[in-house]
Amino acid sequence: MMRYQSDKALFTEEDVNLPSPEEARQFLAEHPEIQYVDLLLTDMNGIIRGKRVERNTLEKAFKTGIALPISIYGMNIKGTPVEETGLGLEIGESDALCFPVPGTLSVEPWQKRPIAQLLMSMYENRETPFFADPRMILNRVLRQFKQLGVTPVSAFELEFYLIDRESDNGMPQPPVSPTTGKRPTNTQVYSLDDLDEHADLLTDIVDMAKQQGLPADTIIAESAPGQFEINLVHTDDAMASCDNTVLLKRVIKQVAHAHQLDTTFMAKPYADQAGNGMHVHLSLIDSEGNNVFAASDNGEPNETLRWALGGMLSMLPEYMAILCPM
Repeated sequence: MMRYQSDKALFTEEDVNLPSPEEARQFLAEHPEIQYVDLLLTDMNGIIRGKRVERNTLEKAFKTGIALPISIYGMNIKGTPVEETGLGLEIGESDALCFPVPGTLSVEPWQKRPIAQLLMSMYENRETPFFADPRMILNRVLRQFKQLGVTPVSAFELEFYLIDRESDNGMPQPPVSPTTGKRPTNTQVYSLDDLDEHADLLTDIVDMAKQQGLPADTIIAESAPGQFEINLVHTDDAMASCDNTVLLKRVIKQVAHAHQLDTTFMAKPYADQAGNGMHVHLSLIDSEGNNVFAASDNGEPNETLRWALGGMLSMLPEYMAILCPM
């Protein structure tokens, strides 16, 4: 096993974005009902981890940070630390300081008690981001795009299944329709009838997403019983695009729980039904607002797009550590 080594050369001053405690004070003044705050870190698998603190701890998080174990970034999809990363027992499950991401404080509208949430980023110290924090990795990538003079524009589409809490001999099954009382065996893609059957749940998802400032947009019924898709509006802020996607998944799961259902975003929860996808719409815009991936008027191949696709194909074997971590 190898001990991880911090490398300050990976980062610049642009990557350090510490918040003002005034944000916490103002939020608590506007929301005197808030009792707890969920501090959220997104791990390498896109799973949200963290801790819940009392409201009187929030300002401390802004001023001096909150300690969380760095092994969070060495966990597999099951939440077990992978010791080969050098982030676990070898270094004593040590902690690092996490500071709030400015502008991400919001109320969790699905909670029975008044609880807020706050995105966090991990730092070696106040001047050095932690090398394995996905938000910090994305920061470095975005800096490279800035040097190239282009801006990524992105949008995500999330497909998921609603799952009955009662299994079918240990296997998942679609939920009984709240309107017909029947369990569906088929579906019609883009069917409004399927949307109507779970209208209350789906409407709650969009309403609660918007209460948190998440730009949820279109909802469609997908290709299997209990399968739906919710789209996020495209944005030229790639960091916000990723944050919104992770937080929307949390909204979907929590709202489904409130409706006595479970959800899954797994790629293939049913062997005989359509899989779930997470579609990423991505373009690059130059300083004049032109999409550098767009087709030319004369029908000539777009060389920039060809090289971009070639780069992704070239990196695909290494990227399987992220796409297929188990």
